[in-house]
Amino acid sequence: MNQDDRPTITLPVLPLDDAVVLPGTSVTFPVTSPEQAEALDGAVDGRILLVPRIDGRFAALGVVAAVVGEVTLPGGARGVAIEALHRAELGPALGGTAGLRVAARERPDPDDPGPEAAALAREYRAVVEEVADLRGDRARVAHFLAGIGHPGRLADTAGYAPEIPVERKLALLEAVEVVARLRLAIDAQRERLADASLRRRIREDVTENLDRTQREMLLRRQLEAIRRELGEEADGGDDWAARIAASGMPAAARAEAERELGRLERQPEGAEAGMIRTYLEWMVSLPWDARSEEHLDVAAAREVLDADHAGLEEVKERILEYLAVRRLRRERGMDEGRGGVILTLAGPPGTGKTSLGQSVARALGREFARISLGGIRDEAEIRGHRRTYVGALPGRLVRALREAGTRNPVIMLDEVDKVGADWRGDPSSALLEVLDPAQNHSFRDHYLDVELDLSEVLFIATANVVDTIPAPLLDRMEVIALDGYTEDEKLAIARGYLLPRQIERNGLRPDEVEMDDDAVRAVIGDYTREAGVRNLERELGKVLRKVARRVAEGQEGRVRIGTAEIEDALGRPRFHHEAAERTATPGVATGLAVTGTGGDVLFVEASAMPADGPGERLVITGQLGDVMRESARIALSWTRSHAAEIGVDPDALAGREVHLHVPAGAVPKDGPSAGVTMVTALASLASGRAVRPTVGMTGEVTLQGRVLPIGGLKQKVLAAHRAGLTDVVIPERNRRDLDDVPAAVLEQVRIHPVLTVREVLDVALEPACDRGEALAA
Repeated sequence: MNQDDRPTITLPVLPLDDAVVLPGTSVTFPVTSPEQAEALDGAVDGRILLVPRIDGRFAALGVVAAVVGEVTLPGGARGVAIEALHRAELGPALGGTAGLRVAARERPDPDDPGPEAAALAREYRAVVEEVADLRGDRARVAHFLAGIGHPGRLADTAGYAPEIPVERKLALLEAVEVVARLRLAIDAQRERLADASLRRRIREDVTENLDRTQREMLLRRQLEAIRRELGEEADGGDDWAARIAASGMPAAARAEAERELGRLERQPEGAEAGMIRTYLEWMVSLPWDARSEEHLDVAAAREVLDADHAGLEEVKERILEYLAVRRLRRERGMDEGRGGVILTLAGPPGTGKTSLGQSVARALGREFARISLGGIRDEAEIRGHRRTYVGALPGRLVRALREAGTRNPVIMLDEVDKVGADWRGDPSSALLEVLDPAQNHSFRDHYLDVELDLSEVLFIATANVVDTIPAPLLDRMEVIALDGYTEDEKLAIARGYLLPRQIERNGLRPDEVEMDDDAVRAVIGDYTREAGVRNLERELGKVLRKVARRVAEGQEGRVRIGTAEIEDALGRPRFHHEAAERTATPGVATGLAVTGTGGDVLFVEASAMPADGPGERLVITGQLGDVMRESARIALSWTRSHAAEIGVDPDALAGREVHLHVPAGAVPKDGPSAGVTMVTALASLASGRAVRPTVGMTGEVTLQGRVLPIGGLKQKVLAAHRAGLTDVVIPERNRRDLDDVPAAVLEQVRIHPVLTVREVLDVALEPACDRGEALAA
């Protein structure tokens, strides 16, 4: 018979407020309302209709149930035992004196719901058994499920699970089709499985932690008991009192450590106990009274410095002066605990700043530790984290002291010019206390929270440029400039240090390869144009790798490397002397500048064309800063106002558009020292006189034509020498800075100190000749 052809039956309705009973379920519940009592009293042949009432609204389907019997519940309340039989679709409500009655059409499950339902039933059994397994009653549930054969009745057993919400049970009740009902039941049981798995994992984690803590506590107590029985004192890591006493802490630090030890003894286990042990471990491992025995032999120290580094005479002299002062103070019984020195080595990359710190430590006989400050933005990296934070640690200074193992090491603060600042604080402000000799005897780390004496530490900072170092921090430093090496110095460094090191790194022996001086100079001049020697060593390594391959392939005898072999190994030269080519046309002048990688040459190009409108215009390109743009404006104004002095028609630039460009356009440039170069380029353009290809220049210019001093003279002169320039124009007031320039360079470069722009043009411009009207339209 079709489901829809079944006759309707009229049964009293027993409402189930916010509850759902599925077919196949046997329940006993109290009768708590008159509606329920009337429905039970009006049961037809012992049958009633159970209808869920969710939020005051009846469901569209109910369950035909048989009243099995009545019981008296504890407290005297009336209870009824009911067995749910099958679903029923509700019809219209009928009146009557025995409560609410409705006409309902019964919707029992078909005898054979099909193969898909059978497959879903097997999956449902497996999921329910997994849930039962997690709960520890798999056998009982498996036995219960084995007695249920019909797939639809199996899906209805989900009604026994109290974790499944009422809404999900109502959806199961309204799913008349067996396949759809099984899918809903499987989804509900999978949610139970996931929840049970999570609960079990949490319970196991908690139990494991408790077991581990209890096991540690038991083992510690057993260890203490064994030591007491043997009559031994604790000599391991847990005898904190003895370790604190042996650490040599000052009185204040010892009092803090003993206070934390007292807390640990009152609470020997738990998370806080672990934090206290970590703190005590840091306290007892610091070198409170351990010192390195200094080597105060000035002559021996000089030998060490010379063996490790060629050149750098100023740095070496300053280190030897420091050593001499230390020796005199010790011999004369003066206090050595104050007046520390903070040297700052400032210069381009590759000039040996970082490696010099290791040589200083070796010359002094001290331990060496390095702290890289590049990119640090968190103040806690210097001062440490407070112990209230989870995972707190001391700052990098404390870690460096522990690594060194002495209280008087050499600590290198690498890349101090690259320290940043953000919402986490300003690390450079924390460095003020560290680098101030008047304060660093009482430095306080946030984690340790006790005073540390850093006055015996020799701090050596390194930086590429000093402009980005905050002024208060720079005021505490003694800056020593490393402006780069000459070609002869690079040749000596390559011979004494770079080549032997690269020969060893490439698996060669000294007797297998020979490189002549011309080849090394070719690498220096044609393939590396830098202030330091980092790229030089890299290029030498490339050449020697080619040799290593030939030796590995069986070539015998010494391999000789000349200039021809250099081009075969490194390709065509990357750099050439282009000043003559660039300045052959009037309107181009060669200037000198200082960048983060050392000195460099730059070209200023000028051109003119008819203006689009009335008046003259100035166009400036090359990604120039405001100061450099002002210099360009001043240069044009001086050129126009003094045109007659340089042999140009005063009206030559009137009504024309003047364009000044400084390659390379992708590199930001700023500063006033290109003023004389811009004036020279404009004067060359206006007069038609080319700039001498051997001349480079630097200097700030004023509207009156005065040449003002500039900075970085040594780096600029070295850059001019590397670029093959033989004449350098500098401000007269920079003449005293020539003492810093190596004598070998001054022998090859003529220096022209000047006071006015007129003197610059006399040196820089070619003699006047008949070139025609340079500014002809």
